[in-house]
Amino acid sequence: MSEPIETSTPQCSIVALVGRPNVGKSTLFNRITRSRKAIVDPTPGVTRDRHYEKATWGDRSFILVDTGGLDAGGADSMVGSIRGQTMQAIEEADVIIFLLDAREGVTPADHDVAALLRKTAKPTFFVVNKIDGPELENTHLPLFYELGVDTLWPIAAEHGYGVNALLDEMILSFRLAEPGGELPDDTIRIAFFGRPNVGKSSLINRLSGEDRMVVSSLPGTTRDSVDTLFSTDKNSYLLIDTAGIRRMGKVREKLEKFSVMRALAALERCDIVLLLIDAEEGITEQDTKVIGYIHDSGRGCILVVNKWDLAAGDKKKQQHILREVEMATQFVGFAPVLTLSALTGSGTGRLFPTIRAVYKQYCGTFSTGSLNRLLQDATTSHPPSLHQGRRLKFYYTTQVTSRPPTFTIFVNYPKGVHFSYHRFLVNRFREGLKLDKCPVRIFFRERKRKKYG
Repeated sequence: MSEPIETSTPQCSIVALVGRPNVGKSTLFNRITRSRKAIVDPTPGVTRDRHYEKATWGDRSFILVDTGGLDAGGADSMVGSIRGQTMQAIEEADVIIFLLDAREGVTPADHDVAALLRKTAKPTFFVVNKIDGPELENTHLPLFYELGVDTLWPIAAEHGYGVNALLDEMILSFRLAEPGGELPDDTIRIAFFGRPNVGKSSLINRLSGEDRMVVSSLPGTTRDSVDTLFSTDKNSYLLIDTAGIRRMGKVREKLEKFSVMRALAALERCDIVLLLIDAEEGITEQDTKVIGYIHDSGRGCILVVNKWDLAAGDKKKQQHILREVEMATQFVGFAPVLTLSALTGSGTGRLFPTIRAVYKQYCGTFSTGSLNRLLQDATTSHPPSLHQGRRLKFYYTTQVTSRPPTFTIFVNYPKGVHFSYHRFLVNRFREGLKLDKCPVRIFFRERKRKKYG
């Protein structure tokens, strides 16, 4: 039996940085995410694609998106790039940060964007950048009140002035799940990913035994994550249907990546991702990119080749499809591959047993004693190479968390562990702990030396 539910797990909100070129969006992006992923350059238009990164402030995580500058030569261009890109940001983001430049003052383009933002009910923060201290607020802020807003946030993205106060207020605006939506214990959260029209909604309908999702042959029917709570075999499952992730080259606006962001937000709420691949089209570059996102997030993954009925009776075609999938996904060799047809139901009976097998490993916990025996056997049978002429010593290991199983190994020179030996240890842990269907993570830390007084 299935039922729609508002979960108590907070949705990972999407925060969009919008504004004209060279107002400091990339600098603010780097400060909030504590990274250098966004290129910072005084040349307008450097950020041509949306950059995104998961960020955490307080106890809330969110996805921050650094958009390209709203390039405008005046109000007339609002019909073109400004209106299209800004409306896309307003529609898809949960929270909007509109960044303004204190040194350049208010421009006609700022007025146009402000007029659009006033029409949305979404939390919007008008942030005036390049104010390096409180002494500049009185001279620079008053001009921006002509935009018709009650509250302005003065910051200096480069130096950090005012950013903490902005973030404190911003996370209070994040949407929270409605009360009363507690999930049953040990509910397995499953997100369905894939390109448009690959059959995600059809598969959920098949699994839940009813037409819970709207199924259409038109790409993009599912515009946001939709949840269905489904119980079977004494297990509860939260099925999360996501919007189809389009290929970037086929998106109308070059800067439009919010469909990806919305789907990626579902990664924060799930344990396992079902990545659906169209048997008729085969695996695509976009599929492998999405699998990369899943792998980086540490979620369990099952590769589902849907529409397998279209290859029925053609062994050569079936072998070709599976060979392509295997070659393109070697970096997630642990992910099970299933073939099925959501339309006919063929092969769907294997899905829940596979999900339970992956989830059991994903939540696995192991004793410190067994882990250290495994580490000792691995390093003894295959010692690591020297690091700058010195022998690497692996002292002990411990499990720091599950979901996925994650281990810390204490070593005298963590930076001296070659990536190939890291991979060797992951494979030995995977084999020794029987974790062949889920991600395994190993981190190295330097053991603190005792101080003698």
